[in-house]
Amino acid sequence: MRRNWKKLLAGLIVLVLVVAFFVPLPYYVTRPGSADKLDPLVSVEGYSSNGKGVFRLVTIAMGQANIYSYLAAKVLPYQELEKESDVRGEHETDEEYNVRQLSLMNQSKNNAIQVAYKAAGKSVKVEYRGVYVLSVMPDAPAAKYLAAGDLITAIDGKSFASSAEFIKYVRSKKVGDKVEVSYKHEDKSEKASIELIDIDKKGTPGIGISLVDDQKLVTDPKIKIDSDKIGGPSAGLMFTLEIYNHFGDTDWTKGRNIAGTGTIDVDGNVGRIGGIDQKIVAADRADAEIFFAPDDTVTAELKKVEPGAVSNYEEAVKTAKAIDSKMKVVPVKTFQDALDYLKTVKAK
Repeated sequence: MRRNWKKLLAGLIVLVLVVAFFVPLPYYVTRPGSADKLDPLVSVEGYSSNGKGVFRLVTIAMGQANIYSYLAAKVLPYQELEKESDVRGEHETDEEYNVRQLSLMNQSKNNAIQVAYKAAGKSVKVEYRGVYVLSVMPDAPAAKYLAAGDLITAIDGKSFASSAEFIKYVRSKKVGDKVEVSYKHEDKSEKASIELIDIDKKGTPGIGISLVDDQKLVTDPKIKIDSDKIGGPSAGLMFTLEIYNHFGDTDWTKGRNIAGTGTIDVDGNVGRIGGIDQKIVAADRADAEIFFAPDDTVTAELKKVEPGAVSNYEEAVKTAKAIDSKMKVVPVKTFQDALDYLKTVKAK
């Protein structure tokens, strides 16, 4: 009888351990990811990369926490816990989160192409295609028709040159009015009559979606960037450097192993990103010699949210010192700052 109780207890313990592994907690765990070579991801028609060295984008690995990963993140260095509500927006589904991340990467990629092509004196034009749907309010009439990833091409038969014009037109209507929405869902053209709702409880009419401009770049020479598996905007600076390195005779890698991070806007300004300490660890593991870090200004608004916040560059230097890295951490505010630094680097 005692032996049976022992077997039953052992079975229950095993069951609890297995269940604990599969039950998700309302947290995400982030940790150092990979430091991927950019050359295989970028192809420019008629040009090849000049680099004898490499430019690398750096990632952060993120996954839903279970009890084991939660406890591990509490004790292991450079692993962080983030509340689910801080990662995803209110009512945002997994699909909508992924669409948002891919949209951020796409915008970052487009910015990188524009900055690099303009710097190299190459042709690049922007074509506006419509409004890209990032998410839909679950209780809005639009939820019956629209989904994250859809492309709205017209309202009441009218096309627009920007999302600002789109919003202005919708807000010229009244709550309860219906508009005819022309959109593409999985490349299939659709139309739907959708009732406008009060989107802010202040009487402002809207469809009930979050949106962003969908743009297509027309370049000469043609370019292709394989970024389908990469989300977020933080690789902007490094994509710009890799693209620019295809033009001219200069090897901007200087034969070295170069990593970095930072958003990029169409004017070449480098912006702040999250998880800079984890990215330093990932780059160091890839034996990077140089790391470009955003030298951002810590705003008063950020200080209110994070009283101890410092610039990405300061945090990167602190982390590199803590892990005894030999990487040279370089502060950059613009794409040109990165080029100016590389001009001073002796080629291998």
